[in-house]
Amino acid sequence: MNARKNIYIVLTGTGTAFSGLIKWFTKAELNHASIAFDRELQEVYSFGRKKVHNPFVAGLIREHFDHPFYSTADCAVYEMNVSLEEYDTMYNHVKGMMENQKRYKYHLLGLIGVLLNVKFNREDAYFCSHFVASVCEEASCRPVAKPSCFVTPEDFAESLCASKIYSGKLSYYMHLTQGNTYINAAKLSASSAAASTARRLLLTEERAEGII
Repeated sequence: MNARKNIYIVLTGTGTAFSGLIKWFTKAELNHASIAFDRELQEVYSFGRKKVHNPFVAGLIREHFDHPFYSTADCAVYEMNVSLEEYDTMYNHVKGMMENQKRYKYHLLGLIGVLLNVKFNREDAYFCSHFVASVCEEASCRPVAKPSCFVTPEDFAESLCASKIYSGKLSYYMHLTQGNTYINAAKLSASSAAASTARRLLLTEERAEGII
């Protein structure tokens, strides 16, 4: 039996002004896409702001979802099963890009091109969902049936190749997976309402115990 592994596509909405601008065009709640190589989201990559409070300096980044910047972010996590060879191809491709991180730029014009359905070529430049789709293409794995330069975060949500395992607050997902080697998918796919209730209960318990 051939070995299999999972990659994770993470869609987030941070509520920033730039995110709000994209939302105005796309009408989608979650407008940023990242690729992760573990369920706990400890190794996550995308194209976005290099400094969390400065949207004008952007490029290839490794994201740290435990940063306070993401404390109120909403997210959806999608799991995609791939062969071990496909996983290694994608992982090695991203690691190779990270070794030349400064070479890669954020493709703002390409993002505008998606809205206009016009392709703008720019070498070594990507926007978030373009990057995630192109990484998949390196392994001949196409979760979305369109060129990577036209892929939006919402396209991943509508893909039949990936299964949603969680929808809710990113901070709650990180809390669930911290310190756990495996989290049952059914537990992760709780609704936002259930997650909100669980957070309130957890906060009450922690206050009672004097943790916060």
